[in-house]
Amino acid sequence: MANLTLQSVHKSYGNHPVINGVDLQVKHGEFVVFVGPSGCGKSTLLRMIAGLESITAGELRIGDEICNDVHPGDRGIAMVFQSYALYPHMSVYDNIGFNMKVNRTPKDVRDQKIRNAARILQIEHLLTRRPAQLSGGQRQRVAIGRAIVREPEVFLFDEPLSNLDAALRVDMRMELSSLHRELGATMIYVTHDQVEAMTLADKIVVMDSGTVQQVGAPIALYRRPANRFVAGFIGSPKMNFFDVQIDAVAVDSLTVSGVDIVPVRVPANTAGLQVGDQVTLGIRPQDMSIGQAGGVGGTVALVERLGSETIVSAHLSAGGKMLVALDGDASFQIGQRATFDFDPALVAVFDADGQSRFVD
Repeated sequence: MANLTLQSVHKSYGNHPVINGVDLQVKHGEFVVFVGPSGCGKSTLLRMIAGLESITAGELRIGDEICNDVHPGDRGIAMVFQSYALYPHMSVYDNIGFNMKVNRTPKDVRDQKIRNAARILQIEHLLTRRPAQLSGGQRQRVAIGRAIVREPEVFLFDEPLSNLDAALRVDMRMELSSLHRELGATMIYVTHDQVEAMTLADKIVVMDSGTVQQVGAPIALYRRPANRFVAGFIGSPKMNFFDVQIDAVAVDSLTVSGVDIVPVRVPANTAGLQVGDQVTLGIRPQDMSIGQAGGVGGTVALVERLGSETIVSAHLSAGGKMLVALDGDASFQIGQRATFDFDPALVAVFDADGQSRFVD
């Protein structure tokens, strides 16, 4: 059983902190995704788990063992990098089995593990080829096969699909998900692509500036983000934000209005809030529809007609813009004034500090 635990883990380069007190529990068999913008510390944290970066302070446990000072090769971990790092002069068979050969694993055992990994990854017909004869997706499978034969307790993936084209990334996401189900292994995956995070993860860890902003199931982060950063990062197209003023306060709701929004009553934790305070409404583009009276209005600036849906970008009177995702093919004209309705029950409210005000 490979439970992995981080307790108050810090990383600094000299006087420059890059990881700020991360606490995290990864249960055996979970698929956990670290997601966040470039420079947020997600790859550094993964490399600390792998033992490729030292831990400045805090504790890393794999199972019951404290692994801060354990050599990377002795941690029961296998890592798949963004770069395939294959030996160009070796066949696929030899690339997958190279570490076992170096460690003098018996030839029959080595052969069995290589062929089993190839079967799982559906590359049995490629075993005699060299990397130059493979596509990008096939090379990534070989790199994953090299990790599988080690039979690790934890798989670590550092943006493994970023070098692939869009269509192949979709295919590889499905294959990684199937691989996780077949192996039942613990997997930790780093990406800046929140769509990958939403589709692959049992649990998402959202990071910003070396700090964990929220941990939870994908749909929980989508519907109940802890703060404005998570709300804006999770979801595609990203959430719309509207600055509004509080007109009335009730026990579990606020009545608010703004330059572009008619007065509306929304559910919220109202503790500490009062009439006249400024708050922010967060509305998902998918939760908006073409309005009659209209809850919010704007001037159409761009229309993306994708067939299955239409994405409308509109400029707001108060400045900024909003995005609306409509089912099917909807017709709008650039420069047209349009109004859109939304369901108040699906609105997120953020206070002046950017913290969510969901009703418990």
